Amino acid sequence: MKEITSTELKQLINDKKDFQLIDVREEYEFDEGNINGELIPMGDIMDNLEKISKDKQVIIHCRSGKRSAGVINALESQHGFTNLYNLTGGILAYLEETN
Repeated sequence: MKEITSTELKQLINDKKDFQLIDVREEYEFDEGNINGELIPMGDIMDNLEKISKDKQVIIHCRSGKRSAGVINALESQHGFTNLYNLTGGILAYLEETN
């Protein structure tokens, strides 16, 4: 599985690169704090495959990186995605390392 660090993600945002950021946490978690990703909760991801780009880098994150890793494994093995990156340490690491 490909991964991206918080620092690398912050650089993509600062450079205004063209990528998709997907948050697979639950809505209440997203409402408590987010980094402007598109909310597609883990339980809904397989019903929303059309929302996930196959043409550009897609970074998937959750709270700590475990749920997003599971989502990426499923998307890669069951649906052939090759452009997915897991945010190492999730939003917790991102907020700690970039603020």
